[in-house]
Amino acid sequence: MGMADEFDGLEVGFDIPARPGMAAGEIQTPCLVLDLDALERNLVRMRDFVTAKGMRLRAHAKMHRSVDVARLQIGMGGAVGICCQKVAEAEVFARAGIADILLSNQVRDPAKIDRLARLPLFGGEVSVCVDDLANVAELEAAVRRHGTRLGVLVEIDVGAARCGVATPEAAVDIARAVEAAEGLRFDGVQAYQGALQHVEDHAARAAKFEAALAILRPVIAALGAAGLPPRLVSGGGTGSFRMEAESGLYNELQCGSYAFMDADYGRIRTANGARLDEAEWENALFLLTQVMSQPVPGRAVCDAGLKSQSMESGLPLVVGCEGVTYRGASDEHGTLSDPQGRLKPGDRLRLIPGHCDPTVNLHDWLVGVRGEVVESLWPVSARGRSF
Repeated sequence: MGMADEFDGLEVGFDIPARPGMAAGEIQTPCLVLDLDALERNLVRMRDFVTAKGMRLRAHAKMHRSVDVARLQIGMGGAVGICCQKVAEAEVFARAGIADILLSNQVRDPAKIDRLARLPLFGGEVSVCVDDLANVAELEAAVRRHGTRLGVLVEIDVGAARCGVATPEAAVDIARAVEAAEGLRFDGVQAYQGALQHVEDHAARAAKFEAALAILRPVIAALGAAGLPPRLVSGGGTGSFRMEAESGLYNELQCGSYAFMDADYGRIRTANGARLDEAEWENALFLLTQVMSQPVPGRAVCDAGLKSQSMESGLPLVVGCEGVTYRGASDEHGTLSDPQGRLKPGDRLRLIPGHCDPTVNLHDWLVGVRGEVVESLWPVSARGRSF
């Protein structure tokens, strides 16, 4: 089936926002647009980085929830597999043939545990994080019931004050229980410090990371002393990946936002003070919007409001229109400051969302553009799969 055939019967503006082959200026707004050239450069850059460091990349699919993007990350991007946060999310990717999935989260609800235990039946490797000894028995019962096998990473709280065990002793107890359980395999530890990812100042971020290492080192030592050295030490994100890579402890990165980027990550500073969106990664994800009103001089209104983007990490940035700023939003409207009065109804603008993950989850489609032509239309395959 060719690209044209795939969307036969779907009408632009009714079912889909764009069709491959059409001009970028015909895309219906508001809509998420991917600059495919920038996306591919980001993927190759991360692939080359982890290859040079002798590490593994397990790309975080919660960011995009797209089977097509995941396939690109594994193919062109060199990822060994993906991370998911929810069982329903993982089910979408497993059904699509993604062969190595880590549930980088705890799964405790009995129905969800049962669904998790069935995921390997799709033919791939599946693993999950655990931070409670009782969870081991729950997982063992489920995999025995379905005749499957799960890998297990013991999650360590390395400073985020979220999930994870607090002591080396607790980590060893869980690892021993996993090794003794039928159908479970101890793969290593997850040590993701989410709280440091968006610390803007590099020195402050590095200090938080050193505090995380001070927690992680004794855990790895205790596991080794117990005869259970972790095969994987997994973690790291777009805001800290170089620190994990240089630590000598981690061998797997879980970066996600590097592929798309957003305004919040763009503010992060590197060791030499450069912005992350200038020194490391390109903005590949944009919210395409259209001016719908210019009620008074200096103010315009666009069609991208709260239902089109997440703003808990800040307002979006306007690209390529000097002096124009996004000032605020209601459900369906975005207010733009336009001091020079250049905007008029029908003008199109690209916005860089404040936070890519929840913004993508508000949309059904990602429109891939190369130059001024629509090249691809990718569904947000696991949109809303948070159960």
